[in-house]
Formats: sequence, structure tokens, C-alpha cells
Amino acid sequence: MARILAAFFSAGYLLSHAKQRQISAMTEIRLATLKDVPALAKLEAESFPYDAMSARSFRRFIKLGEAELWVLDQNASLLGYAIMLYRPATKLARLYSFAIAQQARRQGFGNQLLKHMETLAKAEHSLFMRLEVKADDSAAVGFFQQRGYHDIGLKNDYFDDHSDAVVLQKQLHFFDSERTPRRVPYLTQTTPFTCGPTSLLMALSYFGHEYARPDLEELELWREATTIYMTSGHGGCGPHGLARAAHKRGLEVELWVSQPGPVLLDSVRNAQKRDVMARIQVADIAALEQAGVTMHVGDYYANQLEQDLAADKLVIALISTYQFDQSKAPHWVLVTAIDDDFVYINDPDEDTVPWQSPVERQYIPIPRETFSRAFGYGSKRLRAALVLAR
Repeated sequence: MARILAAFFSAGYLLSHAKQRQISAMTEIRLATLKDVPALAKLEAESFPYDAMSARSFRRFIKLGEAELWVLDQNASLLGYAIMLYRPATKLARLYSFAIAQQARRQGFGNQLLKHMETLAKAEHSLFMRLEVKADDSAAVGFFQQRGYHDIGLKNDYFDDHSDAVVLQKQLHFFDSERTPRRVPYLTQTTPFTCGPTSLLMALSYFGHEYARPDLEELELWREATTIYMTSGHGGCGPHGLARAAHKRGLEVELWVSQPGPVLLDSVRNAQKRDVMARIQVADIAALEQAGVTMHVGDYYANQLEQDLAADKLVIALISTYQFDQSKAPHWVLVTAIDDDFVYINDPDEDTVPWQSPVERQYIPIPRETFSRAFGYGSKRLRAALVLAR
């Protein structure tokens, strides 16, 4: 159970063969040893009387390597500690526990130790740092919020004294804007069913198409590209319809779809609705063939994505949102960049990351393995990608 003491705060590894130490003046941040256990247990009892870890727990963390336990000391006096847990599969670093001694508070030590832990998490290619703070500790919550952490939820009855915890999270990795001369602009979809049109609008804007009323063009694109029906309500957009709308507006389009013919039919149970969806897609496919648009039936792989983005192209990809919110919904996003660790997307749905500003929703880093799992929708793993160029 994570515990954070911040009420009095003032404020993969960057390590070689042996763990390096961060030293500032006479202050040292280093990995804990068994000799530190008595001082750690004393600091723990002072900091968390409602939920203190035992000396045995500290020894386990140090000996078994279940987590990283770092201490901050000055002149051989232990002033604070932090425990970090890594979850490589989710690129998440969890700040399990964090405390600064009473006599060391309001002197910048908390800020120093937190920055050190964030540096370690970045070096491990962690995308987020997450922690829990007592909900009634406004100073602790404020400390982390001032340093870029956002409230993403509440855990009821979380601590041993039955108090609630606020879950705070900070994004650690951002796209290096110096790598590209200009960014793909960001737009937010204005309806639940226009992720595809909004992704296309962002690409159109990047390639020089400007609209006085993008909200109107968003619906016009949807009207042209919709599959008519989905599981309920307004239909989303199919890959062939989006490709047709993009080509109509002068973009060079190359379409990759992993399955032949009309798609997404298994998302609708009603036979009449499936027939309508099939017919509209047959019309889209015929129009694309007549226009000479390149269409591939097959998978679109990461190496092709790298080549296309390097050629100043953009890619609209169909993903399943299950990897992000456990909802098995089809969703279009605009892929804007890629590097060794991340695929960067402009996600038109602000509900995916509601705590972020529009600027932060540009070039959202998604671990490559996570994107690979998300790239595909439904039981048949439909993969669709529109490669766009001016």
C-alpha cells in the first residue's frame, strides 16, 4: 500500500555497471543497505503512524530486489527515503512510499529526492509515475500537483486507518519537438462518432488545408465516410469511406486493410443493418478503384510505418481502446511520429486523457508494444491504416 508524506515538503537507469550516486554538496542519494534499516524504521514510524511498515519489510525490499529503495542522507544522517516499483508491461513507475524527516522539511530535500526518482523512471523508459496520497492531506496533494502530477482517481478506504487516497500521475516522456520542423496540429472531436473525420482534419491541416469552421467540415467528412450503423446510435467511419473522403480533398492516399471487402460487419447483429453497411462500403471500394487509389489487403507493419513517417507522410490507424480503458470500442487516431520506444499519436478523443491540455494531447507517446496490441479491432483483429501525403 503506497504512502506519501509531503505535507511539509518545500518543494532502465542512468547507471553504469554499478549504480551511480547523486551527490549535492554534503547530501547524497543512494540505494539503501541493511545498515539503514534502523533509521528507516524510525523515520517510517514518525512519518506514517497510521500505516507504518516494519523493519522486516524494509529488509525484504533491500534483500529481495522487489523494488528500488533509495535513501537521502547528509553527513551520515538519514533524511528521507523513496521506494519505486516498476511495471515494464505498462511502462508505469509507481512511487510506493516517500518520506522526508521532520528536521529536513521545507529545505528542498523532498524536491531533490522526487526529481531523482523521476530521472530513474525516465531512464527505465517509464511513461508515467503514479502514487497515492491521503485525500485529506491538501499540502501533499498540492506539492505533487505543483510538480506536474494530475488527479486521476480516488481509492476509497485505502489506508489502514480507512482514509481515502487520491491517485496522482505524471507523464514523464514527451515528444522531442526539435526533431521535426513543425508539428501536426491538434483537434478534438465534437461528437462521440467522429474520431475518424477529426483525425483526417488534423492531417488535412498539416498538409495545408484550412477550414474556417472545422466543426462543420468534421460532420461533412463523417457524412461522406460513415458506415451508417454501428452497435448503437450514429455509425462510425470505415477505412474505405475515410480514404474516399481524403482522396476527394486532394490528398495522396494508400489504404491498408487486413481483410478483403466490407469490414466491421460483425459489430452489428441486425441483418438489415449489416446489409446497409456492406452496400455503402461496396460503393466506397468501387469509387476508390475507379479513382486509382492504391489499396492493399494485408497487414501494415511497424517497419512500413517508420518508412512512411520518415517520408513526411501521416497515418490514420484503427485501434481498439481496450489497451487504454478496457473498452472494446473501435477508434481512429492519427499517428504522427515514431522512435525506438514509442509511437506518437494525436488522439482526437479528449476523454482518453481528460487531465491533459490540448497541447499535451499532441504527440501522445504510446509504448510500441502497447500500440501493436491496440492496432487491431474485434475478434478478427481488423487492422486498417490510411497512409496520407500531400
